[in-house]
Amino acid sequence: MNATCQKIRADILSISHSSGHGHIPTCFSVVEALYAVYRTLRHRPTEPQWAERDLFVLSKGHAALGHYCTLAAFGYFPVAEVGAFGAFGSLFGCHADRFKVPGIEASTGSLGHGIGIAVGMALGLKIQRSARRVVTLVGDGEANEGTVWEAVLVAVDQKLSGLTILYDHNKSQRRCLQIPNPADRFRAFGCAVTEVSGHDLDQLEQALSSFVADKPHVIVADTVKGFGCQTLCDEVFAWHRRSPDSVTLAQLMEELYAG
Repeated sequence: MNATCQKIRADILSISHSSGHGHIPTCFSVVEALYAVYRTLRHRPTEPQWAERDLFVLSKGHAALGHYCTLAAFGYFPVAEVGAFGAFGSLFGCHADRFKVPGIEASTGSLGHGIGIAVGMALGLKIQRSARRVVTLVGDGEANEGTVWEAVLVAVDQKLSGLTILYDHNKSQRRCLQIPNPADRFRAFGCAVTEVSGHDLDQLEQALSSFVADKPHVIVADTVKGFGCQTLCDEVFAWHRRSPDSVTLAQLMEELYAG
């Protein structure tokens, strides 16, 4: 595991423990994806509103803590500030607010909405003939929402080649309505599709650096919910909205660094 990604996961665990909040397994499944995004997009942590920056939208907003810890790793703010996560009056809510947190481009919460915002951003940039890119990260559970596929239809119809959709295929819906073969679904809608291991930085960065003419690009990232800690992987549903106590925190940290 990449050392920075390991540190991001450790920060997620520590802050979830101290705050009593956080969706740890869903955050863990996208750490490499988030890290790869900020390694490939044009952005300036010391100038978050830089006019020529590329844009990233975390559509699966429940992974906000993972997003905050990744932004901190890139220098947007000290990770110590994220310790107030979920507290009354904190800038760092359980869902991100673009008016409060540097580096957040869209306030998300209700699943299925972030991708629509990203499509609107990409369309606006195309109209402006801008070379800026838009990337959005969508969860496979979130993809049960019809708005996800409506947004994809618009992106295909408008030939939004400046849009990349990262699809977190962590099989979170396997107890209810799991979407099989998501790559085939996106291809059927008219997207260009690349399939990668969602925990392989080289594959992610190569895919994120690829461009396809006249089509949105979908990267289906095969991931493991809870990746990095065996306990989280084995008990993924029990940990959906759970924060560790001191004893369990030590156990999870040991598993993380042993791996």
